[in-house]
Amino acid sequence: MESKYNYKVVRQFGIMAVVWGIVGMLVGVLLAAQLIWPELNLAPWLSYGRLRPLHTNAVIFAFGGCALFATSYYIVQRTCHTRLFCGSLAAFTFWGWQAVIVLAAITLPLGYTSAKEYAELEWPIDILITLVWVSYAVVFFGTIAKRKTPHIYVANWFFGAFILTVAVLHLVNSAEVPVTMWKSYSAYAGVQDAMIQWWYGHNAVGFFLTAGFLGMMYYFIPKQAERPIYSYRLSVVHFWSLIFTYMWAGPHHLQYTALPDWAQSLGMVFSLILLAPSWGGMINGMMTLSGAWHKLRTDPILKFLVVSLSFYGMSTFEGPMMAIKTVNALSHYTDWTVGHVHSGALGWVGLVSIGSLYYLIPRVFGRGEMYSVKAITLHFWVATTGIVLYIAAMWIAGVMQGLMWRAVNDDGTLTYSFVESVKATYPYYMIRFLGGVLYLSGMFIMAWNIWKTVAGQRPYDAPIPAVFPAVHVAHA
Repeated sequence: MESKYNYKVVRQFGIMAVVWGIVGMLVGVLLAAQLIWPELNLAPWLSYGRLRPLHTNAVIFAFGGCALFATSYYIVQRTCHTRLFCGSLAAFTFWGWQAVIVLAAITLPLGYTSAKEYAELEWPIDILITLVWVSYAVVFFGTIAKRKTPHIYVANWFFGAFILTVAVLHLVNSAEVPVTMWKSYSAYAGVQDAMIQWWYGHNAVGFFLTAGFLGMMYYFIPKQAERPIYSYRLSVVHFWSLIFTYMWAGPHHLQYTALPDWAQSLGMVFSLILLAPSWGGMINGMMTLSGAWHKLRTDPILKFLVVSLSFYGMSTFEGPMMAIKTVNALSHYTDWTVGHVHSGALGWVGLVSIGSLYYLIPRVFGRGEMYSVKAITLHFWVATTGIVLYIAAMWIAGVMQGLMWRAVNDDGTLTYSFVESVKATYPYYMIRFLGGVLYLSGMFIMAWNIWKTVAGQRPYDAPIPAVFPAVHVAHA
């Protein structure tokens, strides 16, 4: 078996990424509907307050997490010319991660939560996450350690940083004192708790939702475009600057709070600096298409990957702008934030994952391409239309809310009540709902296409190529 790659775990994670994507987005559409028709809050365990953390966890950690596991296991094998280190441990990461997702799907609707955004799961599940994640690190870095290639490809740098940093974030932020089986209290208190939470929360965005998916981008765009990465040097500079800067950006979530002013300003400054390395990565990905732009006309997978970069660039411009204190004063607590999050989640994370899975899944089932290229094209246009409707509606609604909340009469009283701002937002909630339905519809198209692609196919493990000794070329 050592002569073949281990694609089994890649297949498992790849298929489950699509399954959990549909589940997570279905919950998201229900939540969008609940804001329009409150009577859809049918029971306590189906209420908005309990389903919202389920939606975020399902999309980020179930859909996004499975996509990251699948692609990282595939890429590290292919770029290192070696089989995954410790196949049994890799199998444990799959079943352990699915157990985490199922436990989250049970406990969150029942109201068991630590109340920390993106870290809502209670302590028994946190321990399981730790075990899975340590196993993931052992498999990934073990594979790199036994590589047959002289260098470590840049995608693996990003995956490695994402694995190590998420481990640290999880261990520090999830430190808590258990009270009962499903209840604990944070090890921190007050503003320190808030600071650590948003150090975790923003770096969940920075490392889980950015660094990991940049690893995908650096492998699948060159492969699909059949062009080498535009600048390897830029990828290294972009990597180190992004990794360093992201760590400091968390306080921008706590503008105008009890957090010391210097800490708020530090978060704002580093958020603004983040624009440079973020756009460095986007430009590197875009310029990889130099000489291959014509492929966009006929290649829908490339469309997914390139448009995801456009949304990445847009989100990483918008984020630093919203971190500026004066802008934050208008945007905070409004739906503008929701629009920003979803331009990143649906536009960047969603599209790059979908494009990568469309490339990956046929290859791990021994097929050259997906069953229907036309269905991929349809999926692209449906998903993109859904994203644009969603984020445009939320941007407009958010700015409107911010302006209505701060409007005052000559005598200093508020011009609008909060209820009036909610009523004014209603049409935009309808547009958001429609955008969500379109994006979800795209996922169903994807599921059908994958089903037709893999049905009747035998599992396929590609042979590992023979590695020839490196030829050293003298550079002038």
